[in-house]
Amino acid sequence: MATLEQKIQELIQDSVDALDCELVGIECQRSGRYLTVRVYIDKQGGVSVDDCADVSREVSAIMDVEDLIADKYNLEVSSPGLDRPLFTLAHYQRFIGQDVAIHLRVPVSDRRKWSGKLESVEGDVITLLVDDNPYAFAFGNIQKGNIIYKFEH
Repeated sequence: MATLEQKIQELIQDSVDALDCELVGIECQRSGRYLTVRVYIDKQGGVSVDDCADVSREVSAIMDVEDLIADKYNLEVSSPGLDRPLFTLAHYQRFIGQDVAIHLRVPVSDRRKWSGKLESVEGDVITLLVDDNPYAFAFGNIQKGNIIYKFEH
């Protein structure tokens, strides 16, 4: 069964593509009575405020027509930012060599939070180098992943 994020992605993918943006991913988070639907977009040369506004109008219209969410919700459209979220295996593959942080669904070695250098992606297994030791994680066990941006001095 598809998650809410997957259903929304299927509905809006073509519209986001038509606006010359890449749909990076979608997060849905409940806070009290409200649901926040966060749509991350990217674009060659960077995302402008106008890009976010255009995608927001388009997505809002689609969501209103399709009525996927019965409750009130807040729609946010933004660029992935410096701490870019990683949603797919292709995202992890693209950022091999970068420092990443992951949060697991099920603990590995009694830990849910891990960070280290993204060493490899083989099949659906992601390997991080943590304190010079490789640790392998099943992609399906990763609840959330982000790039750790390092500022240069």
